[in-house]
Amino acid sequence: MLPEGEDLNEWVAYNIVDFVNQITMLVGTLADCCTDITCPVMSAGAKYEYHWADGKGVVVPIKCSAPRYIDFLMTWINDQVEDEAVFPSKIGGQFPSNFLSIGKLILKRLFRVYAHVYHQHFKEVVALGQEAHVNTGLKHFVFFIKEFDLIDSKELAPLHELIGRLTGGL
Repeated sequence: MLPEGEDLNEWVAYNIVDFVNQITMLVGTLADCCTDITCPVMSAGAKYEYHWADGKGVVVPIKCSAPRYIDFLMTWINDQVEDEAVFPSKIGGQFPSNFLSIGKLILKRLFRVYAHVYHQHFKEVVALGQEAHVNTGLKHFVFFIKEFDLIDSKELAPLHELIGRLTGGL
């Protein structure tokens, strides 16, 4: 929930950075098993495949391996976060009028990493003893995006059943 007196854009920006940090650590722990060879396509099971485009350097979406997609994504997010015009870091800095649209796109793409991990690497997550931690991270992510209506429900389809179990049917 938005703390009393806080700016919505500031709250969304803060949480995006937190989610990026959590997902970066998760991806780092799975680097040995999520490779160009083991994951030649960024997918979340057989029904969901994600192609990369950033609208600037890559305008037409390209099919790529999961690690390459995630690398593109994290680089793109980092570029957004470091851009003072998008993520102002100075007190009194103004967020752009389209900040929530940018935030929604970042969060939608971050969710794809969770979807990939759960569909392709959950055995490894369990083997590493990280199941509770990853579930808690996803649960926090879902409660946050639902609270502020930041991702369309259809985007959550790859993990619909799991999200229902983790959130009590939210």
